[in-house]
Amino acid sequence: MGKSTDVARAKARRVRGMIKESDGIALDDERLKAEGRREQAEARREEALARAARPSFGRPSSDR
Repeated sequence: MGKSTDVARAKARRVRGMIKESDGIALDDERLKAEGRREQAEARREEALARAARPSFGRPSSDR
């Protein structure tokens, strides 16, 4: 899968986590809040990994 797709997928997952967390707050459900926070953290990690793996034109390459 393409790197841009991986970044977009991670962002969508982070939004899902935000929704879960806000639902947990509205429903006073600690489990749902924690699940939302965990999903956001995992998505941030996935997004950072996808961005690091993506080639950047402004960054010098180590293989030159």
